[in-house]
Amino acid sequence: MTSFVPETFLQRLATLQRAEADMQDFGIVKVDDAGIIQLYNRYESELAGIAPSDAEGKNFFTQVAPCTNNRLFYGRFKEGVAANNLNVSLPYTFTYKMRPTNVRIHMYRDNASKTNWVFVKKRA
Repeated sequence: MTSFVPETFLQRLATLQRAEADMQDFGIVKVDDAGIIQLYNRYESELAGIAPSDAEGKNFFTQVAPCTNNRLFYGRFKEGVAANNLNVSLPYTFTYKMRPTNVRIHMYRDNASKTNWVFVKKRA
């Protein structure tokens, strides 16, 4: 599955500011190696119905989107972080606190800035 995130965007992650993140037409969730949310953009907030202020500082996989706390999603995240090589795209269905919502996921680790990203795009 090809990513919906432009390569040129991935190259700018180290300097990404909230205003630019909020302008994107896909969800952006920046998490540390333990899964704690550092940035939660407007698209993702509207998709999930969770305000950025309620998401940031919480664990993405256990507190904000526990439907991702499984081998397919969180397992691949942990493996990629451990290997310092995370670049995975997959179809997924979010089910927590919302109607089942089909999305495309792209998990990515920016080695230059040692940051992890979960990108989300709603599927038709």
